[in-house]
Amino acid sequence: MNLIRLFRRLLPLLFLVALGWFLWKKVGPTLAGLNPLAADEPRITVTHNTVLTQVEALGRLELVRYRFKDVVEYRRKAYRFLPESKVALVVGGEAVGCIDLRKLKPQDVVLEGDSVVRVALPAPELCTFQINHNQSRVFSTENGLFQDAELVDEGYKYAEAQVRNAALQSGILAQTQRNAEQILVPMLRTLTGRRVILGQQLVLPKAGPKQ
Repeated sequence: MNLIRLFRRLLPLLFLVALGWFLWKKVGPTLAGLNPLAADEPRITVTHNTVLTQVEALGRLELVRYRFKDVVEYRRKAYRFLPESKVALVVGGEAVGCIDLRKLKPQDVVLEGDSVVRVALPAPELCTFQINHNQSRVFSTENGLFQDAELVDEGYKYAEAQVRNAALQSGILAQTQRNAEQILVPMLRTLTGRRVILGQQLVLPKAGPKQ
């Protein structure tokens, strides 16, 4: 009998607890959203205004790409009584050879009879040479004297110049010319129905300073 009497006394309390839990599940999220001290979801706002600054006509026919890997150790001696600064870089770079077809003039295309067309192409060029930073990394720095970032930047600029030199020494211009013949001769032969002979434009030497 005492147990039944105790249960009857606790029943209203249990009912109030259950009712409070039910109401909290229903309106709790809304009340949490109204709490000014509650942490909000991060809000990201981006403002931009893209402006077209230049339109450039492109006529470069890219014909070959050289890729390089190099380990560069760049040293700089800034002060007589301090040790030299040094950075070691693992560098990936690339260079592209092309022919600028914008330099092709009407007189560079000559028809001979009914069966031959001669085309004097512009000289091959080294269009771009650059460091691929996704394939490069800093291996180590020494004695940077709080100027490590500047030292690394100088090292990359030196490495980029070496990419240019390596591409030229590896014969990228001659390979560009050969690739131009392999690509352009069949294409022009199909378009004209003639035998195609490719040459190079004559480059006049620059006049020296007057004496």
